[in-house]
Amino acid sequence: MAVEVLDFLSCETPAAWVEAAVEDLDTLLIDHANCEKKAAATAMSLLYRHVDKTELLLLMSRLAREELLHFKQVVEVMSDRQIRYRRLGPSRYAAGLRRHIDNREQGGLIDILIIGALVEARSCERFDKLLPHLNPELARFYRSLVKSESRHFHDYLSLARRYDTGVLESRLDTFHAIERDLVLSEDGELRFHSGVPAVSGGSAQHRENTPV
Repeated sequence: MAVEVLDFLSCETPAAWVEAAVEDLDTLLIDHANCEKKAAATAMSLLYRHVDKTELLLLMSRLAREELLHFKQVVEVMSDRQIRYRRLGPSRYAAGLRRHIDNREQGGLIDILIIGALVEARSCERFDKLLPHLNPELARFYRSLVKSESRHFHDYLSLARRYDTGVLESRLDTFHAIERDLVLSEDGELRFHSGVPAVSGGSAQHRENTPV
């Protein structure tokens, strides 16, 4: 994984989240599929709202296509593993970040781009954290996503820098603090971007010798 992705994040995913995720891969994969759909929808929303920004249009059109492809791939993985795609409640993570968007600043564009960079960087980091605990087939798929999520992180951050009106650094500080709290605080539900599990389900040992 690219060093700059790790450097961008203000904290590391806790081991307790990794353990819980490996214990409940069904839920993780379902929420992963949901995340890919939402990422595509975010990119499409930016395309509709900022038709005057050529660089954004080019990067977000590519990103939307890739996120939909990832959604299709996750659904295929779920089908192969006989996991039923069911409705899950949303993660507190995205809502917790979006609650602080300042719509006075270019309609919240800089904040939305920062959130996009954070989401993609955290996704990249969590894919990498999961790799040692997965069977070869699922690990191969998630390893392929590390590269694309890293590129999506760069796309969002480069756009934030391109359209910055002098608020980027202060807003980055704000959202880093919010994201860190969401990742490190207790969370009642397992989701791809959830915090520390409030209740441990099953063994707290790593499954390095029994990939799933």
